[in-house]
Amino acid sequence: MKNETDLRVLVVDDTVVYRMVVSEVLSELPGVRVVGSAHNGKIAMRKIADLKPDLVTLDIEMPEMNGLEVLRRMAKDAPNVGAIMLSAYTGKGSDMTMTALQLGAFDFILKPQHGTLKENRAELKKNFKPMLKAFARLREVRKILNGKGMTTRKRPGAVSHRPPATPVRTAVLHHKSEIVAIGISTGGPVALAHFLPKIPGDLGVPFLIAQHMPPVFTASLAKNLDRQCAITVKEAVDGEKILPNTAYIAPGGRQMKVIDDIFKNAKIIRITDDPPENGCAPSADYLFRSVAELFGGCATGVIMTGMGADGAKGLQRMKEKGATIIAQDESTSVVFGMAKKSIEAGIVDVVVPLEKMAEQIQSTTVRR
Repeated sequence: MKNETDLRVLVVDDTVVYRMVVSEVLSELPGVRVVGSAHNGKIAMRKIADLKPDLVTLDIEMPEMNGLEVLRRMAKDAPNVGAIMLSAYTGKGSDMTMTALQLGAFDFILKPQHGTLKENRAELKKNFKPMLKAFARLREVRKILNGKGMTTRKRPGAVSHRPPATPVRTAVLHHKSEIVAIGISTGGPVALAHFLPKIPGDLGVPFLIAQHMPPVFTASLAKNLDRQCAITVKEAVDGEKILPNTAYIAPGGRQMKVIDDIFKNAKIIRITDDPPENGCAPSADYLFRSVAELFGGCATGVIMTGMGADGAKGLQRMKEKGATIIAQDESTSVVFGMAKKSIEAGIVDVVVPLEKMAEQIQSTTVRR
């Protein structure tokens, strides 16, 4: 039975099959009410005004007004309504999805490409369930904090200035870091675009990033960030030497670690098909463990916005080796899950808002 606290969702897709399937899947989830559907962006904007949903599931490629145009209109006309993108598994689709996230979309889900209708429904439900739970939690937190529902959507990359839920502390450093390893998930592309451009091009250390994403999308993310940053940003390639002033993003759907190659006399990246950890590939835990073993205390581990607990165990290992651990605070996290788990475990040295992340990372490293 539906009630007034249910999450009100509008389904927008130009394909009748997807409108039907997505609507049915969402209707089966507890705490969710599908209030309508639309087959193009223009109709969607009218229905957003009439039906006042909390959330829109939004196809990216549509006639008349595509998903990106709808997001731009929503920023002006419906800033309190969230959006989850349904993206095609293509290079063009991944590029547009990265833009959608920068425009304020909460997250994205891949449209199933293969399998039976039953299998596709099951996949959509599996992906929607935790995402909607995280969105509903964010909605409730913002209601409590500001007393009037979702905060107004800010310009892309803007950061909330609510008082941080966790006090900012100064890290006690035992070693200067030679590498920075980052674990991040929901809200990651916007968070990375906010702080990585603040990193100077001569900082002198490499960055390794495990961003939870499927294949193809990490290449688009790296390309997008590289255009904005003083350091080089690229999707990592198996066997390449780790260079300073370069950020390596783990390829979506695969695992990334760092090893010491005695034949090349260099530290190199290994991209593997090892199984997911915590349901994630790439996994922050997988990456952090390798950094702990190779760099010991001369490393900085960073855990940021994202669902779940991936990264906490790997950071524990880094902490045992003497590494410095930094976490993003609750007030600037889209989802305070990954960072929260590590903070509660007592392994974090310093908790900072997103706007202070670049400065804090720089304070732990050696400029060469």
